[in-house]
Parts: sequence; structure tokens; C-alpha cells
Amino acid sequence: MNLHAAALAGAPGSNESTREFASDAITGLSHHPKQLPPKYFYDAVGSELFEQITRLPEYYPTRTELGILRDRSAEIASIIPTHAALVEFGAGAPTKARLLLAACEFAAYVPVDISGDFLNAQARGLRKDFPHLKIYPVTADFTAPFILPDQVAAMPKVGFFPGSTLGNFEPHEACRFLRGARNILGEGAYMLIGVDLEKNERTLYDAYNDAAGVTARFNLNILARVNRELGGNFDLSAFAHRAIYNRDRHRIEMYLVSKKPQTARLHGRSFFFRTGESIHTESSYKYSTDRFNALAKGSGWTPIAAWTDPERMFSVHALIS
Repeated sequence: MNLHAAALAGAPGSNESTREFASDAITGLSHHPKQLPPKYFYDAVGSELFEQITRLPEYYPTRTELGILRDRSAEIASIIPTHAALVEFGAGAPTKARLLLAACEFAAYVPVDISGDFLNAQARGLRKDFPHLKIYPVTADFTAPFILPDQVAAMPKVGFFPGSTLGNFEPHEACRFLRGARNILGEGAYMLIGVDLEKNERTLYDAYNDAAGVTARFNLNILARVNRELGGNFDLSAFAHRAIYNRDRHRIEMYLVSKKPQTARLHGRSFFFRTGESIHTESSYKYSTDRFNALAKGSGWTPIAAWTDPERMFSVHALIS
């Protein structure tokens, strides 16, 4: 789970994004087993629920990564080039980017997200706090090829992909993203990336099954969004949140499980659910350092450093192309 996945969901309210949402929902619910893409978690309601999740005592990734970036900022700054352009893929609220911008001598910041209005609003706040920093927002889907601004063409490039977003990709998708980022940033570029680590299964379970039930509401909101935006008639009370750790695949899996036999409709299509039948809404892969390094090398990057918290819950990796 992470807010950066919102960049995949399309500009809210546009006809094109609604058509894409409807197509993806119908395709996913026609699949066996049923599924819905996790990028559709993040409408305004889902984004607010996720912000609540990041503050839960059980949910460690956000505060742990912030701690690593804060505590290891001097070491990070010693590795990456000065007067570089920091390119953040799927830029959400720039909390983590601010730590890097304060610690390192960047000449420019290029936040990339599909929501141009959101980017421009965040850029205005950053310009007040970093008056000498050049900021060039790019409105684009960060998982597809895009062109960096001409103003940063001659600068060294440092990619930034925090939040363990990589874990939401299937391994082949993660490899494709890393290759694409390398092509966009160019030869000799650096990449800083947040990666959630394998750990005690109870800790993982608790992080996705919090006592307050916020993650359950977050998960169910994807059906609420289907109802709101696509005219669906899903009964949210007839589905239960379920999150489990699949140790064979090293990933958390989130589902919505039907409590009874039922039929839901969407865009003139009917979808029948048996009792106990589920919709797979998200996977979140957890990596060992060795497995992540192998993924990075297979995608054309060379690992040069990694930092973790004292409990080895989370990691931040530095790569060079």
C-alpha cells in the first residue's frame, strides 16, 4: 500500500479515466480468480484513508523509511552528485523528497505524477521553502515512457522511488519499471529506492490487519468507488477484508471476501459470488537484500549502497546505471 500508486489511477473525473476504470473493473471481475487493480484504491476517500494508515502504530513502512532518510542523509548525500536533478517517480506529498532536498545540493527537482493540479500545488509550497531550487513538475504516468524537461538535460540525474511502491508490482513489472526508469534518466544516473524487507510474519499481518479497521475500510473503498463512479451496486456489508502473507511468493495479499452468495451489477454486467469467493485487490512483495539486488542487476542497474533501520524492517537502496 502506498499513495504513489495513485499516479496510476488516471486523472480523477475525466471521461477517459472513467472508461479505463470501467474496462479494468469488468475485465478483473470477469477473471478467475476475480481481481481489481490496486491503483483504483486512491480516489480522495482512499487517499485520506491511506494517510490514516500511515499513522497507525501497526503500519511501520512510512515512519521507518522517513527515519532512514533522516538518519542516513549525510551518507546518501556523500554518494550522489551535487547540482543534480532529483526526479521523483509517482510524486505524492513531498515529505520524503524534502529530507533529500534539505540534505543534498540538488539544482532541480522534477516531480512526476499524473495529477497536474496536485503537482503544481505541491510545487508552490516547495518553492517557498527552497527558493534557490528549480522545480519542473511533469504531468505523466510514471510507469510509461516520458520526457524530462529540457532544463535538466545537462544535469546529473538522481531518480527517487520511495514508499515501497516497487512491492506493488509483480516481479516482471518491477523489472520493466526499473528498465524504463534507467532509459528515462540515462547512462550514469543514480536511483534511490525504498524497499520493504522480509520480516516476522506477525508484524506483516498486523500491518495489514490493524486493530482500528482502517485498512479494512481502505480495502472496501475500492468497491465504494465502483458504486460511486461506475454505477455499481455492490453491498459493502456483504464483503470482508482479508490480508494474508504468502510465504512462497514473499508477499502480502489483500482480498475482499464474499460473506454470502450474491450477485453485483456493473455497466449492465452481472457478477456472481459464492460464499467465501474473493476479489484480489493488492499484492505487496517483500524482498531480501540479495533478491532485490538481483532484480536491480537484471534490470540494468548496479547496487552501490543500502541502508536499513536498526530492526531491519525497511531499506533504502542506491543504484547507478
